[in-house]
Amino acid sequence: MILSASVGAGHLRAAEAVEAACRAQYPTATVANFDVLSLMPPAFGTLYRDAYLKMVGRAPQLLGWIYDATDKPFHQDRVRWKLEQAGSARLLRMLREMDPDVAVRTHFLTTALLDRERRKGRSRARIVTVVTDFEVHGFWLGAPSDHYCVATDEARAHLLQLGIAADTITVTGIPTHPVFGERKPRTAMRRKLGLPTGGPPVLLISAGGFGATNVRQMIEQLLAAGVSAQIVTTCGRNAAMKHSIEKLGAPGIHALGFTTEMDEWMSAADVMMGKPGGLTTAASLCKGLGWIVVNPIPGQEERNAIYLLEQGVGVWCNNLHTLGYNVRALLGDPARIAAMQASARRLARPDAASAVAAVVTRQIAG
Repeated sequence: MILSASVGAGHLRAAEAVEAACRAQYPTATVANFDVLSLMPPAFGTLYRDAYLKMVGRAPQLLGWIYDATDKPFHQDRVRWKLEQAGSARLLRMLREMDPDVAVRTHFLTTALLDRERRKGRSRARIVTVVTDFEVHGFWLGAPSDHYCVATDEARAHLLQLGIAADTITVTGIPTHPVFGERKPRTAMRRKLGLPTGGPPVLLISAGGFGATNVRQMIEQLLAAGVSAQIVTTCGRNAAMKHSIEKLGAPGIHALGFTTEMDEWMSAADVMMGKPGGLTTAASLCKGLGWIVVNPIPGQEERNAIYLLEQGVGVWCNNLHTLGYNVRALLGDPARIAAMQASARRLARPDAASAVAAVVTRQIAG
C-alpha cells in the first residue's frame, strides 16, 4: 500500500514512481496507491490543502516560521493528530481491509495513523518512509518507521545523529518517473519540440508556486536585460499565467500548458529557473540541468536551494530587479553552465524509485 497526499504534485509523482518500480520488481504483488486526502472528508482535504497553498501565495514567511517551529523529531502534534484522526475512518477501513505487508508513505500525513494501527494490533504493515526533499523535517519523524529512504548522505547522517539505526536508513534519492533517467539528446529534443537547434541556450522556467503576474514580471526583466535565450515557461493548468505570458508577444518566449512531456522539455533545456520543489529538482538533476533559484518558499524549498548551491548546481536570486543581470551573466559563461550541469549529473539518482522498491521487497522478505 502506497500512501501520498495531493498537497502539490510532488508527493503524488513520487508515489507513482514507487508504484511503477514495485510492479516491475515484484510482479506477483498486489500494489495499491492512494491519495489519502481523497479518502478523507472533502472539508478536511480542502482545509489541509488550501491552508498550505494560501500561505505559499500570501504569507510565505509565516510558512517558513511554521516550518522551523515544527521541526521537532519524534514530537507528535496533538492538534494535528486529532484532526487527522477525525477524518481517517475511510482510510483506516481501507487499511484494515487490504491488510498490507508494507505501507509506503511519500507524505508525512499518515505517520501517526499507521503507527497507532500497528500498536493496537489492527495492522501488521511494515512502514517505509520515503522523504521527498533533500532534508528531513521533523514531520517525517512524528512516529517511528521500520525503514527510511532519504535523498542524501547528509540526510542519513542527520537520522543517525537522532539515534535511528543505521540498518534502517537507505540513501535512495528522491523517486522520479523512469523517463527522467532516459538519455534523450538535447539537439534531437529541440528539433522535436520546435526549438532552434543551434541557437541560444534554452531556459526552462518551472512556474509552480508563482502567480501569473510574478512570472510575467520575471520574463519582462529578462527581456529588458537583453538576455539571449529561448525562454520556456511551464504553466500547467494555470490558464491565466499562460495567457499573460503569451500577451508579451516577444520572440523566443514559449508558454506551455499542461504537458506529459516534461522530461523532453528538460532534455532540451540547459538551465532550470524557478522554485526548487523536491520532485522537480530530482528530475532536473537526472537531466543534468543547472539551476537559477528564484524566491524559494521558506522552509523545504529554501533547504533544497541551499543543497543545490552547496553542490555547485545552482545560483540564487531573490531580487527581481537584478534577475536579468544575473541570468545574462550566467548564460554568457558557458564554462560555468557546463560545470553546473556536470554537478547535476553527479548528484542524479535516476534509479531512486527502483532503490525504494528494493527496500520494500526486503521488508516483505524480512
